[in-house]
Amino acid sequence: MNSIAQGIRSLGRQVDSRKTPSRTAALDESYDRLYSDAGSSTPAQSKQQGTSETLSNSNEPSNTEITDQELMQAVCVGSRSAYQRLVKRHLKSISHYAYRLLGNQKDTQDITQEVFLRLWINAQKWDSEKSKLTTWLHRIAHNLCIDYLRKHTRIQTQDSFDDEAAHSPANNDESTEETNDKTKLLREALSALPENQRSALSLCHYQGFSNKEAAAIMNISVKALESAIARAKRSLRVKLTINS
Repeated sequence: MNSIAQGIRSLGRQVDSRKTPSRTAALDESYDRLYSDAGSSTPAQSKQQGTSETLSNSNEPSNTEITDQELMQAVCVGSRSAYQRLVKRHLKSISHYAYRLLGNQKDTQDITQEVFLRLWINAQKWDSEKSKLTTWLHRIAHNLCIDYLRKHTRIQTQDSFDDEAAHSPANNDESTEETNDKTKLLREALSALPENQRSALSLCHYQGFSNKEAAAIMNISVKALESAIARAKRSLRVKLTINS
């Protein structure tokens, strides 16, 4: 499986040329060993007060002591290390969401790279008073995915990104096969849902957003979101019952 992370690792060197990043590394490479090179270009200087200091490589707070807002302030003035932390912190969630909408690895990789490229270039556009960073990133990912799906009718479904399923211990080969069959049926049923239902279900069920947050990401009302989720669940119930 090609690596989303490997491509993002080289974004900093490519923000001006927009060249296609390398896709040769394995996806299971440790996240903690990535991004040693990300973010070599500097975005426009922030106009807001309090964002003039970059994070020092030798005297940075630990990941547990620094917030997304503080990291974004540093990114606004060109901190590569702050960008690296944000990518490592949010990459998995964004790539999983994109995969659930797109259904294949190559397109997921392209969309995920574009999301973090936009984070680097447009860091100043995020307003911490209006939304959490993860909400902002998912909104970018959602819009990119929807635009892509509307331009491309095909969806090539591959193996799921779900780490839980991939690493869950099995009691025996028979239970493993049964679990795999159920996972495949669920994946196929999800991929057959309309894009708004698939997105709504993914945001609330898999990504952990509240209905209000998911509605904001999709730019719809909470009532419309709840309706989409209800229809998605009914469709899944019917499809899974028929194939059980």
